[in-house]
Amino acid sequence: METATENERKYDVPAGFSLPPLIGAGGVRELGEPETHELDATYFDTEDLRLARNKRTLRRRTGGGDAGWHLKTPAGASSRTEHRLPLTDGDDVPGELVAEVRTIVRTRPLRPVARLRTHRVETPLRDEQGRTLALVAQDRVAAETGGTEQHWQELEVELVDGGPEVLDAVEGLLRAAGATPAAGPSKLARALGDRLAAPRRRRRKVNPVIRYAREQREAVEEQDQGVRAGDAEAVHKMRVATRRLRSTLKTFKASFDPQPAAGLNGDLKWLADRLGDVRDGQVLEGKLLADTSGFPEVSEGIRAHLDAQVERGRVALTEALDSDRYLAMLDAMDALVDDPEPDDAGALRRARKALLKADQLLDQAMADGVDAELHEARKAYKRARYAVEVFAPSAGKPGKRLVKTLTELQDVLGAHQDSVVAQEVLREVARTAPDAFGYGVLWARQEQVGVQTRDELPPVVEASRVKRLRSWLG
Repeated sequence: METATENERKYDVPAGFSLPPLIGAGGVRELGEPETHELDATYFDTEDLRLARNKRTLRRRTGGGDAGWHLKTPAGASSRTEHRLPLTDGDDVPGELVAEVRTIVRTRPLRPVARLRTHRVETPLRDEQGRTLALVAQDRVAAETGGTEQHWQELEVELVDGGPEVLDAVEGLLRAAGATPAAGPSKLARALGDRLAAPRRRRRKVNPVIRYAREQREAVEEQDQGVRAGDAEAVHKMRVATRRLRSTLKTFKASFDPQPAAGLNGDLKWLADRLGDVRDGQVLEGKLLADTSGFPEVSEGIRAHLDAQVERGRVALTEALDSDRYLAMLDAMDALVDDPEPDDAGALRRARKALLKADQLLDQAMADGVDAELHEARKAYKRARYAVEVFAPSAGKPGKRLVKTLTELQDVLGAHQDSVVAQEVLREVARTAPDAFGYGVLWARQEQVGVQTRDELPPVVEASRVKRLRSWLG
């Protein structure tokens, strides 16, 4: 499959519109010979137009220089990424393109939703070296959708070898000649018209808990392609989103329908575990390998052990993302966070309660000096921080500062837990090593990290408990 980035602008033009003189616009020195194309495109989508609503277009087009299957996805304010496959017979969408939109369409079938036939006159805009800076396409469109037919004219300017200054300069001349920015983002959107309009909903104030949950749902979906591509940062962000959503379901139970919330919680844990199998190995490898100077055999042993762990995790994660369970989980997220939300008047109190519980667990853990208790306190502070994040924007500076101090506290507890896990990994790898001395040295260093992080706890704990930062919680 080929991919390319399109950078173009679209304009509506009146009947009888003629191109104005474009010589001199953004370095244009001559107009090439116009070429005429007859394009015939069938667009595919679900019954409820999920692709179009997510600013994707999928088509099978004949005619022109790029006949074939095209999937266009957003890539910027005026640009899109186009995925291209060769032309095939029939209306079966190629599997490679289905995979690209699977998290949007999920199990819903893709069917023809519109046919657009376009008479296109394409004019190259060239510089003094003969390079094509942009192409100007004058289109007469006949669109068939749902048994009705529409006709209109429009104009597209697409960059080839030129820069954005070409688009700006050409736009000024086109608008002076009567062209106006296109009313819709694409031909398909114009053809679908009212079918694409969002259903009207009665305006209501959105519960901040539900708003926060929706943000996490969107984060999971946004990171899908990056996770599939092996992007470590995407894995991290998707994992954090699943954790935030699980924590929200637990802390603010009254804001959600309990039965579907319980089912979704189980699926989120299932996905988070697989993300963790990849992410934990990546993080731990970076920490341990940075401390292996002078012990090349130890470095090699750790890398081999953790690389194998990460690879096993990637295989399991890919299988999970390709599973029906994952698609059902996405549907369950939509249903739960998009349903009319019940009134949870006690939500702010629940956030305060979560924070007080974390305080109690940490105080006990510090008194006992038990690593496992510190780990439980760390998890409690994560839940508390996520709960505070729900309301922090409305609390202004105190809310923002409280989130910051809780993050710093959580980071210290996280560094301590990392040292505990690192010691376990070193012990495990050393069992089969011909010489365990280097592992012992590293183990002692990690033990010292644990001591240091314990010493760092009191000041960050004190900073997180300043009364003026918490007073808004009630």
